[in-house]
Parts: sequence; C-alpha cells; structure tokens
Amino acid sequence: MPYKCFQIKFWGVRGSIPCPGSETVRYGGNTSCVEMQVGRERLIFDGGTGLRILGQSLMTESPVKAHLFFSHSHWDHIQGFPFFIPAFIRGNTFKIYGIPSANGVTIKQRLHDQMSHPNFPVPLQIMRADLEFYNLEMGKTLYCADFTVETRPLNHPGEAVGYRVNWQGLSAAYITDTEHFPDRFDDNVLALARQADVMIIDATYTDEEYNDPKYSKVGWGHSTWQQAVKIAQAAQVKQLVLFHHDPAHNDDFLDRIGEQVRKIFPETILAQEGLSIELRPGDDQIDEA
Repeated sequence: MPYKCFQIKFWGVRGSIPCPGSETVRYGGNTSCVEMQVGRERLIFDGGTGLRILGQSLMTESPVKAHLFFSHSHWDHIQGFPFFIPAFIRGNTFKIYGIPSANGVTIKQRLHDQMSHPNFPVPLQIMRADLEFYNLEMGKTLYCADFTVETRPLNHPGEAVGYRVNWQGLSAAYITDTEHFPDRFDDNVLALARQADVMIIDATYTDEEYNDPKYSKVGWGHSTWQQAVKIAQAAQVKQLVLFHHDPAHNDDFLDRIGEQVRKIFPETILAQEGLSIELRPGDDQIDEA
C-alpha cells in the first residue's frame, strides 16, 4: 500500500447485529469496522465482526502494528475483538484507545469483561501481541506520528466518541453512533465534520422509521440518512458516506436509499464491505473502488 496517500477501507458496515444472508451480500452483514491507512500508520475504528475479516487479511504481514480506536463498547462495536487473530500472535503491536465511561470503566476493562466467564472461553490475557491501552480525554486531540485524531462526545445512550483524523491537509470523520437533536444541529458533530474530505456517519434509519408512531426509534441513539445529508451540507463535507446500516435493510432497500440521497447530495456513498476510498495530498480527486 502506498505511503503517500490516505486510504479508507470498510470491513463492517452494519449496526446492532450481524446479518449474513442472501439479501445482504452486496453491502455486507458484518458490524462496524473501518480501516484507515494514513501514510505509514494503520488506524482501525471499532471492533465489530468486520474486525475478524480484517484480521484474516493481515495474516500475510509480520509484524502487524496498528492503532485501534473504539467509539464505545456496545456489542456491535467490540464483538469481533476476541476473534482478531493478529492479537493472538507474539510480535504484533496494537495501541488501543477509548474513553472511560462516566463511572471510570476503561476500554481495557470492557474488553476484558467480554472475554471473561461466562461470556467467552478464554481470557484477554491469552492474547500474545503487545496490547497497549490508552485512555483518551473527551474533547482533546491526540497527536501521533504525523497525524492527529480529534475527539468529541456523541449523543448516544451511555455516550460514544466521534473521531476526526487529520493528515497532510486531508481529513476523515468517523461519527457513529449518534442521534440527532430535533431542533438544532449537534455542535460536536459539526466540529468533527467541518469541511471534511470524507464524513462517515450513522444513518441507521429513514426519517419515516425514526418517527414511526407505532415503533418509534427516538432515544435509540441513532440517526437517519436525511439528517446525515443536512450535516454534510451544513459542514461543507466533500464526500458523505452513510454507515451503520440497520440489519433490517437489505441490499435492495439500501439501493433505494442511495437513489434518493444522491438526488439531494450527489457526493454520497453507502458504505459496503470491501469499499476503498483513497485521498491524496494536493489532489481534490477522491477515488473509490
């Protein structure tokens, strides 16, 4: 992979629960996991079941080094971590970041609990890679190598953190899970999204689903594609990527959303497994494959 570019690859694009099957083969059924190659550094955002697939792809590399950022510790964002094979291999190194919860519980403790009895047969300690855990401070910027990572709180039950990666004048925002406010923009979301080259954002529902009087999703901690478009317009985002698809939305449903959203905001992609986006310093062109 070239070192003079900023590449984003999607390994898991669903929310809530994996949904493999014949109706989700094009967009994919794995839960949240996004890889960013930023110059010489590999960043991974969230450890849903897509992390297992990413791990398999890394088995040809030795040693493997990466920064792993968790938005929060709901199941769909951590459930792939116990199956991340590179973490079991001595000589690999992973710097793992998260925001402690209000009661002080760290991401290390959350991952440890997930792999403790009766949830899992083997403990976190069986992983032989060098796992370095870091507690981030909400709202502060992490300065690492030649890139920075900004953090902002998101409106989600139990709280989540949104990230923005900056490198050589390029930027990508990773904003999931988050629920919009009914009467105003979320200033934290706008701050992360401001003039970003790429904004990856929670678009779990449609407005109709979110406001359904029989089965309202208000308070569930997620947003809609219509609200994502409004954020993209207000923040002057170059490329909008709709993410964290509802497991009930099959390929055809997502195709229809894509048709609708591109009529309003043409520079929109619906995230799908295997999608790769490449940015280059000094180049306004955004390549996707």
